[in-house]
Amino acid sequence: MTNQTKDNLPEKSCSIERLVTIEADVEKVLNGEKTATRRNGVYAYPGEIMVLKGQEFKVDALYSQTLGEMTDEHAKTEGYANMEDYKQSILALHPKMPWIPKMSVWVHEFSPVKK
Repeated sequence: MTNQTKDNLPEKSCSIERLVTIEADVEKVLNGEKTATRRNGVYAYPGEIMVLKGQEFKVDALYSQTLGEMTDEHAKTEGYANMEDYKQSILALHPKMPWIPKMSVWVHEFSPVKK
């Protein structure tokens, strides 16, 4: 894991509205089962607000990580019981994508906004 500061982050490759879009994942976020998502680009910076079904979630952290660095605990933040479940889910979504442990992804961690 490499901590990032705003000054050394790349430009966003997509908007925050695209961070969590799969209905099952939206439900996991709303139920508190998913507190992070990994993308191959930056979709949001820390401090930005994501709105899902009228509920707000603040991006708390953004950092890079390789797939090989992921643990069962990381998979749990994605809403999966373990790494194997997470890996199979990702490969099902992207059937032609190989699982490459050295592949770097951007981890977006978020939490509900307290009102």
